[in-house]
Amino acid sequence: MSHDAPPLPDVLAGPLLRRLTTERLVLWLVGSRPLELSLMLHPGGHPPRRLLLGEERLQRIPVGRHAWLHLIDVSLGTPLPTGTLIDYDLKVLGEAGECGIADWAPHLLHEGTSYPSFVLGERHHRLLHGSCRKPHHDGPDGLVCADTWLAERRRKPQEWPAWLLMTGDQIYADDVAGPMLVAIHALIARLGLFDETLEGATAPDSQALYGDENTYYQRAALLPDTESGTALRERFFGGVRKPVFTTANAHNHLITFAEVMAMYLLAWSPVPWRLVETNPPPLDGENHQRFQAERGIIERFVEGLPAGARLLAHLPTLMIFDDHDVTDDWNLTADWEHLAYGHPFSRRIIGNAMLAYLFCQGWGNDPDRLAELTARGAELMEQARQREGWLLAEEQDDLLRRLRHFQGWEFHIPGPPPLLVLDTRTRRWRSERHPTRPSGLMDWEALIELQEAMIDAPSAIIVSPAPMFGVKLIEAVQRLFVLAGKPLMVDAENWMAHRGAASVMLNIFRHSRTPGNYVILSGDVHYSFAYDIQLRQRKEGPRLWQITSSGIKNAFPDTLLDWFDRLNRWLYSPRSPLNWFTKRRRLAIHPRDPDRAKAGERLWNGSGIGLVDFDDAGRPSDIRHLDARGFEVGFPPARER
Repeated sequence: MSHDAPPLPDVLAGPLLRRLTTERLVLWLVGSRPLELSLMLHPGGHPPRRLLLGEERLQRIPVGRHAWLHLIDVSLGTPLPTGTLIDYDLKVLGEAGECGIADWAPHLLHEGTSYPSFVLGERHHRLLHGSCRKPHHDGPDGLVCADTWLAERRRKPQEWPAWLLMTGDQIYADDVAGPMLVAIHALIARLGLFDETLEGATAPDSQALYGDENTYYQRAALLPDTESGTALRERFFGGVRKPVFTTANAHNHLITFAEVMAMYLLAWSPVPWRLVETNPPPLDGENHQRFQAERGIIERFVEGLPAGARLLAHLPTLMIFDDHDVTDDWNLTADWEHLAYGHPFSRRIIGNAMLAYLFCQGWGNDPDRLAELTARGAELMEQARQREGWLLAEEQDDLLRRLRHFQGWEFHIPGPPPLLVLDTRTRRWRSERHPTRPSGLMDWEALIELQEAMIDAPSAIIVSPAPMFGVKLIEAVQRLFVLAGKPLMVDAENWMAHRGAASVMLNIFRHSRTPGNYVILSGDVHYSFAYDIQLRQRKEGPRLWQITSSGIKNAFPDTLLDWFDRLNRWLYSPRSPLNWFTKRRRLAIHPRDPDRAKAGERLWNGSGIGLVDFDDAGRPSDIRHLDARGFEVGFPPARER
């Protein structure tokens, strides 16, 4: 860091509210130094509380010379009230005394307020949910839209959602704009984020990577010219063009742990952007034009970050990964896994993204379950701090290996109704006979655990990053590519793509002791829709609802989605014989038409975030999409057909 650089702000990102209950508060924060903190609580109608955050309540983990994670975990002897506004403040102790959020992050306050607030829901009566937030998608940000919606209900705690559910692709580690990558590298230098050695790449370490002439838009050239390197280029750096459903290229794929950590800071907070510039590096004509076009989009994204950060400081938030949080098509097939985990460079790319996920997303979902992994990560980071900022390669690889084999990323939130968040990425049902075919999104053991978690519950909310029940025509197109041996071309990931997983899942819904009402919340697909679903030939339940909201800042190509929507309605109408060739023929599926749709469209295309209200029986009473363009889209109940 230059000696004449201005001093760093104490807080770089956060606080983010994570898993909050009446008896336990979990918050996430990143500071430029290890901070001395105290938490102030002001529940409406109750005396204020001041909680000192000592070692038993606060874990500090260095990730750079001037970057420290602060994992705040506070157990409360006296429970907090539900259904009421609770103002809070985080006091930072410095040389000038104590400073509160109004001093060091005024952008986190709604207009006319002195503190941020949260509301603890007595039950899961209302949920916000969405996925797929790509900074360089040329469209508005659903988090900004949700912040505006919440601000209008600032003094109506009964209308606040119980949770904000971010159901996948919170970052795009595999698809990064050039200006974002420049900002990432500038932030790494400014904060001294830890370095690492690299095996299996032409760049020997992270510093060489950042300075390499191929580091922008040409990262495939960093792989050695071997047969394995060629295969990795195709899968990790966009060698295979993917025209439909997924990333078309990934030339700026994040590689180092420092890059992914910087991405999280820049995606969630406006503060780091004040520390960096995004001047273009030396580029050829085509990439220079691309950089300039992306720069304008990124600048608009940054303008919305104060609102997005404010939302995350007011709503308790749960998160689960999907592929882009790590890499496109992550664990799609057994063949993909054999290649990706068989090379040290790709193992490191995947592992670094998983380690950053642990620190920035996973820990806040279930601190107890992830305590051992978090402690090992903290030990690795402390060793780096003592070694002038370099991660120990052997210890780093050992931790990343543990992350890869860990079974426990899924988590459950008690109800009513219970909220079951699924890991559909790391516990896959792999095909031994056909390793090039798509794996099931969950293996048999994971599915049985899901069934056991729902036994005798009257209702359940399931978060599956990919829809359990999607658009039949799109699934059919994906199936054709699978049969042609090209599943990677179309991101062929759906629950029905694997016969075993699809069969077990449908049997779970038919089980006599599993819930009568299931609501499935999903994302992934970059459009939104809602289905009412019933079992055929069963007078008594269960009833299912598939509700999909995607993306927060992403969308499907308009013309292409319109054609898919139209063809799907024609080819898979209720009387169409094609329905009997699908794995869902035992189900009666009634799509809900968006109330702003034209000519019968059932798929809504537009960035935003989903909003679902639930009645006392756990059934959706209102389904809406808060479109980031400034209006709401309703999905009224389907007409019986």
